[in-house]
Amino acid sequence: MREIYFPDRKIEDGAAFITLEAPYRAQDAALVPVSVKATVPRDAGWSIKTVTLLIDGNPVPLAGKFHLFDEAGGGGVEISTRVRVNEYTLIHAVAETSDGRLFSAERYVKAAGGCSAPAMKNPEQAMARLGKMRMNLPQSLPVGTPVTAQLLVSHPNHSGMQFDQISRTYVPPYFVKSIKVSYAGQPVMDVETDISLSEDPSLHFTFVPKAAGELDVQVLDSKDDVYTGEWPVTPQPAS
Repeated sequence: MREIYFPDRKIEDGAAFITLEAPYRAQDAALVPVSVKATVPRDAGWSIKTVTLLIDGNPVPLAGKFHLFDEAGGGGVEISTRVRVNEYTLIHAVAETSDGRLFSAERYVKAAGGCSAPAMKNPEQAMARLGKMRMNLPQSLPVGTPVTAQLLVSHPNHSGMQFDQISRTYVPPYFVKSIKVSYAGQPVMDVETDISLSEDPSLHFTFVPKAAGELDVQVLDSKDDVYTGEWPVTPQPAS
């Protein structure tokens, strides 16, 4: 994985400040919850700019490359999503800092068949809701304090390995390629994704509400279709 995604670069052990959480034995290999948490000392002089999530044993290991822009990356990072796991494998989270260093954490997961598991929704339901989004925000949004939001995107995210029992053919790959999140006109996070992300992608992320503004999302899929959503954010004065 290092030579494919980080050629000729040193990756240090990040266990001191990075936590990668995933079930040791997944209940559903097509919907494996994964969380990456990192704490950066306030006087460290660096922040986390990118987190790369890799499922080593998958046909396409990259589940997501999260580019962080909001100041929440300076004090720490919390990202959660759901992935497909194709075989018993290690999962790696690799964080790149603003000064160019790489740190990693790993977790072993027992799951198999996630990339070829049939879709949970029937095709008509999936296409009827294609591109629809929901944003879950906490009730309290203190100004200047990092908060966690959840983005849900309705998309079949076909891996290309799923077999249609009716047509007796493989379902062509059709998946989300990128997700861009901005707040009040400023970028918060850009995500590069691939087939290892689950059906109907779910993404928890942090941002810092400073003033009233729109939380905007743009989703691009492998057919170059674009879906957008926006949600008003009105932070309250800190008590």
